[in-house]
Amino acid sequence: MLLKADDVTVRYAGHCALKTFSLGLGQGEIVALIGPNGSGKSTALHALAGLTRPDTGDVRLDGRSVRAWKRRHLARRLSFLPQAPLAPEGLTVAQLVRHGRFAHVGLFGSFTAEDRRAVEWALESTDLVDLADRDLRALSGGERQRAWIAAALAQEAAFLLLDEPTSFLDIGHQVEVLELLCRLRRERQMTVVVAIHDLNQAMAIADQIMLLARGETVFCGGARALSGSGLIEATFGVNGAFEHRQDGAGRVSFNAHIAI
Repeated sequence: MLLKADDVTVRYAGHCALKTFSLGLGQGEIVALIGPNGSGKSTALHALAGLTRPDTGDVRLDGRSVRAWKRRHLARRLSFLPQAPLAPEGLTVAQLVRHGRFAHVGLFGSFTAEDRRAVEWALESTDLVDLADRDLRALSGGERQRAWIAAALAQEAAFLLLDEPTSFLDIGHQVEVLELLCRLRRERQMTVVVAIHDLNQAMAIADQIMLLARGETVFCGGARALSGSGLIEATFGVNGAFEHRQDGAGRVSFNAHIAI
């Protein structure tokens, strides 16, 4: 495993936000973290990114603790996009995406043809070419979200950690982001860990699902096994049935039948 969390426990002011969290990630897979609000999804992502110091356990990248990596060197291997990122005022979309190349360029380095290519690819992949010169403050919430995703992509890291990346997006751009994640896995062998609320989206794209509740891992495995386990109903406190389907073309759907 290239990125591995071993029995990670995180406490905040005496509250256990994450308990004995373990996850091993190889190359080219998508893992979805699902669960109710406060279940530990964001804490797990922060721990994987080396932004939270575990009380016990450790996260290792290429055999070294993520806390031992210099941040710039870590950013070449691992890109993290939080739920509500903040940018300095006055930035354009293109400038924000260029910041995503800092790990490669450095503080005083100059942009190379490779850096420009990475920025152009990130803008094209997120459908932002026509908005490249727009001020971030002039964008809609969904457009700003796509700009942040583009900045994360510009890092060209092997591991991409995303906290609710489809928030604020309309359904069309939600689908585009999900398709992009699948394409990154397929064409670039990128490993993606995504915290996401939409169960249908999680089931459709993820190779592995982690269901969290009150900081504990309730389930880790494939979508089909989870859909018939009854754990979704119990964890979210709903009455219904959840069905995982795959058609002849390999397209996956996840149907929820909830009793109201």
